[in-house]
Amino acid sequence: MYSIRIQKGKEKQLEKHHPWVFSGAIDIVKPSFTEADWADVYNSEGAFIAKGWYDEKSHILLHLLSWNSDECMDEEFVSNLVRKAVLRRRDFFSSPDTTCFRLIHGEADFIPGLAADCYGREIRVILSSRFSAHFLPVIIEALEEMVHPERIQVTTDPFYASSEGIGDRVRYFVSGKEQKESPTKENTLFMESGLWYEAAPGKGQKSGFYCDQRENRNIVEKYAKGKTVLDVCCYTGAFTLHALRGGAESVKSIDSSESALRHLLYQIHLNENKGTLPPLSREKVTTENDDCFEAIRKVEENKYDMIILDPPKLAQTKGKLENATKAYKDLNRVAMMKIKDGGIIATFSSMEP
Repeated sequence: MYSIRIQKGKEKQLEKHHPWVFSGAIDIVKPSFTEADWADVYNSEGAFIAKGWYDEKSHILLHLLSWNSDECMDEEFVSNLVRKAVLRRRDFFSSPDTTCFRLIHGEADFIPGLAADCYGREIRVILSSRFSAHFLPVIIEALEEMVHPERIQVTTDPFYASSEGIGDRVRYFVSGKEQKESPTKENTLFMESGLWYEAAPGKGQKSGFYCDQRENRNIVEKYAKGKTVLDVCCYTGAFTLHALRGGAESVKSIDSSESALRHLLYQIHLNENKGTLPPLSREKVTTENDDCFEAIRKVEENKYDMIILDPPKLAQTKGKLENATKAYKDLNRVAMMKIKDGGIIATFSSMEP
């Protein structure tokens, strides 16, 4: 275990439970770093601040995880963090029309660099830190104990794979044991807000679906009746499906991924077959495979009553934040020029580096 002293004047945010400590805030580390381990953290006068995980090979050297000086920091501590995260979402498991939701929210659950999404009987885990990679066996065991999934898929956020040195590959677990390959080639079927979706095994954007947009999709649906809709950066079409169920007159869906557009059309057919979309919904939809930032410039003015903008995260680091802000601003500016008078622009973004 390490003993770490924080530089004077750098402790205020940490005492308020900010979980990240960078190298510029650290004064003394004893003993010298050899490998990642637990740490007791003190202010410049030697007063206790918190306990955390110290790893000089990580881009965030120190993650604070407990402000209780009596906390026992071990694998059981991490396991309990997972159990508590699952219990916070226990009400989601009984939802009659949604079987897809975020189970673990990384730092919000004091589990750095770990996101876990529930897709029916499957859990998909995304790693973005050396901490979560180190404790993956403990995390898998706790998820098995609490949820009893048919399988767990583990991927690494590609942006952090290199910087954290944790490898970029797909791993599969059944009953807690790692499998050499996917236990099934079939897509995972799940429901959100009464609509059906499928996510292919293996790599995709994030865990294959964006659970965090559930409420936004439901809101958009309420405004879609009778409208001509443009869905920009549509990915596999969740906003498109909601617009169709909401009674949109027509939807044009644009994305740079041709395979995502094919999957969008498949999911329309899936929901028509299950009766969760009106018959002939497919006939209302046209797709366009193009760069979204370029495609919107080609859009005819005063054609659409509603434009949905859900661009990808462009600012992975602070250094990219300025250019990302300009790109998002430009996308929204052009949309405002194209929308009908009195039309609606539903715009979303992920800009946090």
